[in-house]
Amino acid sequence: MDDIQLEDTPLDETPQEQSPAPEKPKVETPQAPAHETKWYVLRVVSGKERKVKEYLDIEVRRSDWGNVIFQIFLPVEKVYKVQAGKKVMREKNFYPGYIMIEAMEGRMTDEVIQAIRNVSGVIHFLGKEKPIALRKSEVNKMLGKVDEISDQGLTMSEPYIVGETIKIIDGPFNDFNGVIEEVLEDKKKLKVTVKIFGRATPVELNFMQVEKIS
Repeated sequence: MDDIQLEDTPLDETPQEQSPAPEKPKVETPQAPAHETKWYVLRVVSGKERKVKEYLDIEVRRSDWGNVIFQIFLPVEKVYKVQAGKKVMREKNFYPGYIMIEAMEGRMTDEVIQAIRNVSGVIHFLGKEKPIALRKSEVNKMLGKVDEISDQGLTMSEPYIVGETIKIIDGPFNDFNGVIEEVLEDKKKLKVTVKIFGRATPVELNFMQVEKIS
């Protein structure tokens, strides 16, 4: 999507308490259509992506747009953050400020386009007055990134840094502080040096066993 500039957006306001050893979260992925479709990009107010999607999902059913719009797609990734001593999981939009609409080829009428543009929180389509469908290469790139987040699983909203002091909150070294020596992002683990009886001891911990010291 060469024409799109994506900006950061705040995480969802509603945290959900995260268990100490979560299973790999499922990331929403688009379904496979039975007929040829085109993907369109809808620019929306940052932070309103979910509300706009929910409204459009209802409108598709209510206005009988099912033969026009195949799906409204909002790619998200799962992140966790330490809050008040607890780890909470949140959803973060992968393309902040954008919603993807998959429509049946040749069926996006002016009436449907205008109705979508009039929804509260919608700014415009990519292409503005005449929505431009994404090229297949752009769609493949977009869906490839969605698959990539799904494979990566849970990530930390505030990345750990080598040299940072953290507190261990689970395991045999519970309540000890340690210094991060290496971040193994692919394994979601940290190599940490902990001082035990004045002696530096290297330990390996997963992200869920530590928290940042504020």
